[in-house]
Amino acid sequence: MRLIADDLSSCSALVVDANPTSRSILISQLRDFGVGSVAQAARAQDARKQLEFRTFDFVLCEQHFSTDAMTGQDLLDDLRRNQLLPFSTVFLMITAEATYAKVAEAAESALDGYLLKPHKATQLAERLHAARLRKESLREIFEAIDNEKFEEAAALCMQRFESKGKFWLYAARVGAELLLRLQRPADAQALYKAVVDAKTLPWARLGVARAQLEAGQVTQATSTLESLISSDGNFADAYDVMGRAQIELGKFDKALETYKMAATLTPHAITRVQSLAMMTYYAGDHKEAEALLDKTVRMGLDSKMFDAQTLVLLAFTRLELADRKGLQRCYDDFLRLLEKDEDNRRLQRLCGIVQTLNLIMQSQFAASVDAVRQACKTIREPDFDFESASNLVALLCHLATRSIQLDEVDAVVTTLGMRFCNNRSLTELLAGSAKLHPPYEARIRECQTKVLEMAEVAMALSMSGNPAAAVKNLVLHGRETLSARLIDNAWQVLHKHGAKIADADAMGQEVQELRSLSGAHLTSNKATLGDPKRQAGGLALRTGTRPPPDKMVAKYKAAAAVQSLSLQ
Repeated sequence: MRLIADDLSSCSALVVDANPTSRSILISQLRDFGVGSVAQAARAQDARKQLEFRTFDFVLCEQHFSTDAMTGQDLLDDLRRNQLLPFSTVFLMITAEATYAKVAEAAESALDGYLLKPHKATQLAERLHAARLRKESLREIFEAIDNEKFEEAAALCMQRFESKGKFWLYAARVGAELLLRLQRPADAQALYKAVVDAKTLPWARLGVARAQLEAGQVTQATSTLESLISSDGNFADAYDVMGRAQIELGKFDKALETYKMAATLTPHAITRVQSLAMMTYYAGDHKEAEALLDKTVRMGLDSKMFDAQTLVLLAFTRLELADRKGLQRCYDDFLRLLEKDEDNRRLQRLCGIVQTLNLIMQSQFAASVDAVRQACKTIREPDFDFESASNLVALLCHLATRSIQLDEVDAVVTTLGMRFCNNRSLTELLAGSAKLHPPYEARIRECQTKVLEMAEVAMALSMSGNPAAAVKNLVLHGRETLSARLIDNAWQVLHKHGAKIADADAMGQEVQELRSLSGAHLTSNKATLGDPKRQAGGLALRTGTRPPPDKMVAKYKAAAAVQSLSLQ
């Protein structure tokens, strides 16, 4: 039989089921529908590896696996959260579980369908047909996204939502994600709220919080998340976003508890265990962090969801524990990662940190000091980001604890503090990297005080009726410190009082130049754990044309992953 009138011979499917009989039946049914290529996996972990490097038109997944602690729900959650499930893929959950709670949970996970065992071929066909109908109905939107015409796609989504046309709720969700990507959090927030008013849905309420967070309304976002979590304590994505909000507020103790809850709810989600491990490290419990970081590496070193910074922090903890073999494994693992992506500048930079730690462990102090001095020469470069600063500070602390004092270190720590201590959360993260050597930790906190004083002096000038002097003051200190806060403050004063400033255009060009020099545009200068591109609660945004089916096998073998862009 045919699924729908379309020719599906060029389509591909993945069947994920531990039971070989069930797997065989599903594969046979899909082939009867005319699906050209059908792959299979007996475990959710194996399916995830395939989905990281290959895009399927259909994924049929069992909810429970008797020999695998990871569930189909865990798989879907990881794929969606880490932008590995494109819009075009139909994801259908198939299970013997018939409780309303599980059905509702799946429905809120952006599933395309949910089918209970035992089922007939006609029932499967109907579910897949309905899912493809939605894809076809929204084709114009998806094509605009594939062509990176995000403004056009957002407008189409708004039209569908306002007219209450077919699949208007899904269109609203896609539209809100696009608005966040286009840096229009206020519009995204309004759209999410409209969806909540029309039909209260957890993903829409979470979207409101995400939009508030993007707009800098952290307190409001926290309140929204508290309300959401109180009504649905098992909504793991809400904890992810809450942890991010608490970090931005500098409430590390609360963020740690939040990440613990998220990891408890989904113990096999690599990114959640990873966030908990990193937060534990920055909170100062390096012994517990070592166990969690090691668990993350064992869970997913070869996964696209793995963040190499995890390996760096693990190397730091193993140096503290004098675990020579463990630290060598970290370095060896990094070399493996670099073999797969040898041109990745971030991996090269992080590997250099681990290599230096290994030199210290082997008491090759002359070589390690040379490496540190080379790193110190880069601290004012535009691409030297907050992550680099945190790692360098931690490295300097390890040298200090071994009584290796470099003449230039105090000045380096001050430079890093003045450049990156732009708010409480960044200061606390940077200070957390310096806990091994309290004098550096104290110096970093002093830097934040100085930056705040500079900003207050400039604001006082602006409020007293002299915005030009305020901008000049901020530009002067901004050039001296490369502080993103001071430079952004200069831009804000210019934007607000430009009409009162005679040479506003020239000042504006100077501020833009400083933004480039300081790297203020880098998202990695925000208080985040791991890769900041990964957003909980969002939909994947895949752009670009899908390759022809005959190229997919070669693409898979080459491990060239389909690029997925997260919505910012």
